Parts: sequence; C-alpha cells; structure tokens
Amino acid sequence: MKDQRLKTFRSALDALVESLEALIRVARWGDLELPPEPLRTAVAKLAERLAIADRLVSGTFVGTALDKSKVTAMCATMKQLDVAYVVYRKRIDAAPEQIPHAVSDLEAEIEEATRVA
Repeated sequence: MKDQRLKTFRSALDALVESLEALIRVARWGDLELPPEPLRTAVAKLAERLAIADRLVSGTFVGTALDKSKVTAMCATMKQLDVAYVVYRKRIDAAPEQIPHAVSDLEAEIEEATRVA
C-alpha cells in the first residue's frame, strides 16, 4: 500500500510550483487589465504555501527506503524553490528595474527544480 503521506508532500510541492508560476505570469501581465482571478488567488497563497513547504522540509520522514528517497527529492525541490523565490524578492527589492530579468531567472530556477522532481 502506498504511503498517503507522499500525497501530502506531492500536493505541497505542486501547490508551491503553481503559486510561483502564477507569480511569473502576473509579473509579465500587461497593465491594461487585471490578471484572471485564479492567477491572483494562486499568488495570494504563495506565502502560505512557502510556510507549508518549510514545515514539511524541516520535519523528519520515517518510511520505507523508496518512500524516503521520494520525500527527500521533493524536499530538496521545495528548498530550491524557496531559495529561488528569496533571491527573486531580494533582487526586485534592491533594483525594481531588474524585474524582467529577475522573473526570467526565477522561471529558469522553477524549470530546473521541477525537471528532477
């Protein structure tokens, strides 16, 4: 039987990726109209999803060797995404004119992190 906790980790990772991808789309959105509600909602949940990922990553998972390796990989991806987001925030806070480049770099980090996961 599959460990149901794996679904929790996968769900948290998928939700974090969804919010980060929504952040990228909103950052690139034109000023003529508001982004769609689902995008705005996903971005609004980013802090909550980062906190959930942080709690999961900081815990200790006990399970089969296979399940543990899956959780370890998902946790590494969540950590990588967290770091990428922090770098993005620091960059745009320090130099708002760098937003397009920061967005592109964040997008590349998401692609790199999720390629493995």
